[in-house]
Amino acid sequence: MNPFEKIFNYQILSRLDEADSIALTAHERSWLKTMLEHPASADAFAAETLFLLRDLLQDEISIESREYIAEKAKSRERQVYHPLLRPLRRMIQEGRGIRLTSRLKHGGIQANQNGLPVKLEYNMVKREWYLLWYSARGLMSSKLRHIVSAEPIALQPDRAEALRSRAFAILEERRTHAVIEIVREYNAELSRILYAFSCFDKTVSYEENRDLYRIRVSCLADESEFLLSKIRFLGRRVRIVEGEQLQRRMQESAAWALARYERTPDPQPAAPSQEEADSAS
Repeated sequence: MNPFEKIFNYQILSRLDEADSIALTAHERSWLKTMLEHPASADAFAAETLFLLRDLLQDEISIESREYIAEKAKSRERQVYHPLLRPLRRMIQEGRGIRLTSRLKHGGIQANQNGLPVKLEYNMVKREWYLLWYSARGLMSSKLRHIVSAEPIALQPDRAEALRSRAFAILEERRTHAVIEIVREYNAELSRILYAFSCFDKTVSYEENRDLYRIRVSCLADESEFLLSKIRFLGRRVRIVEGEQLQRRMQESAAWALARYERTPDPQPAAPSQEEADSAS
């Protein structure tokens, strides 16, 4: 690419950025049209937005995967996009309170639960959405599939801010942190390694004089085993340099794995007795 093409492309991208626009390729437009044909798109977008997107993409060609992909077996598919995600996210952004009606684990309904919605989280292990909300009982976590209804209620801004501060303080106490170092020989696989930690809160630092990448990962304590599974998957490419609890768990699991395959010496055959020796002779 010559310098004039670079300048021209930079000008186009700058103008698109100023107009809050995104340039899409033909393949991306076809992919988007195909995704909008999924039944879950009605929950993911407002009716007006969905109509506008479909109208803009009506001349595009959908990706017909059935022609070259045969689906033979799959696990039970849960809801792709929960219909409560958009209204709950709006309540969180506006700082409003919430009145929940939830389905209990062993049957029955619990209504009129008031609180403050704090955060929406997706559990990668269980593949479920959770709502973190603060109430008089403390910080609560509810599966979205157990929520029957969620109604917004008015809440004073100072009261909402105070409750939110308490909730985030509790969340910070429950968090665990680790620093993961990438072995220099595998720096070329940086993209793959970062993708493995894409579902965690993380920051990446680089020491130029040592050519060393370090990833600081933050997650809730109950997600530490999932983080360890990602580290085990990467094998020799990474090592934990900070995070005593994670290091201890990694040492334990490694010791258990080695013990499973440890070979025990064959027992020595017992010496024959005098009677057996006499009978043999």
